[in-house]
Amino acid sequence: MQQRTLGPFQVSAIGLGCMNLSHAYGTPPSREAAEALLLNALDSGVTLFDTAALYGFGLNETLVGEVLASHRSKFTLASKGGLHGNAEGKRVLDGRPESLKASCEQSLKRLRTDVIDLFYLHRWDKRVPIEDSVGAMSELVREGKVQTIGLSEVSAATLRKAHAVHPITALQTEYSLWTRNPEIAVLEACRELGTTFVAFSPLGRGFLCGELRDLATLGAHDLRRGMPRFQPDNYAANLKLLDGLNTIADEQRCTPSQVALAWLLAKAEHIIPIPGTRSIAHLQDDLGAVNVALDAATMQQLDALINRHTVTGPRYDAAAQAGVDTEEF
Repeated sequence: MQQRTLGPFQVSAIGLGCMNLSHAYGTPPSREAAEALLLNALDSGVTLFDTAALYGFGLNETLVGEVLASHRSKFTLASKGGLHGNAEGKRVLDGRPESLKASCEQSLKRLRTDVIDLFYLHRWDKRVPIEDSVGAMSELVREGKVQTIGLSEVSAATLRKAHAVHPITALQTEYSLWTRNPEIAVLEACRELGTTFVAFSPLGRGFLCGELRDLATLGAHDLRRGMPRFQPDNYAANLKLLDGLNTIADEQRCTPSQVALAWLLAKAEHIIPIPGTRSIAHLQDDLGAVNVALDAATMQQLDALINRHTVTGPRYDAAAQAGVDTEEF
């Protein structure tokens, strides 16, 4: 597996987003299937595993801890705090210093580890100055409970404010062929500051895999059912993009997923995608993207085919968009 730099760590060029195993995409897989996938990823050279207190309201961290704790020295562990579930099953956003410290303590227990390598602020709680939240996280670093800190779904301006308080090792947000918002300012800010950009949903929440043709196959509780791009009319328009993507993949003798991930890897050395999946076959397909080299002409073809002008619908609805601090086209 090729390696990339994440702060003080050298990690696999493609990491694993663990959310799918417990959260957001309908009924989770069985414990046995989830364990098999995590261990297969580790055996295949994945050395960056990404989870969060929110995912499954703690269940995902518990899963990762139970399955991977005995292999702790073999990988870099990332988790997120400041966004969690309450007893009523509701999401709670809380970026107060005392809450972030308590969240970290709970995550450490669930993850069965003494230290989290990369601890993100999952969302900026705009009721709390970013400097205060990051200040609390920097205290966790000094206490040895966290090695490095990151931010998720924030703007370049917020990144710069936070970085002035404590070095920000990574900024995580959605980035793929069909979500280009980081190209406005965040990617460049990360490059300037030496912050790694971690791309979640690098396969467009499954769209860029090319297999999701019928929305009726989505489970009743799949979060994509509420996303604008997956509404029937918008999705019908977006599906037209897949023929061109498949053609390019065929020309490259690889799969659409591999083309989409190879595009991200080729964009910049400070980008690390973290696709998520429940399927070992899909995982192996994703990891094969490190062996796909796209020339300049193919990169231009992809940029012209799928971009903010050709994709129909925003990535979030108004309510979800209000919860992030990202630049939007």
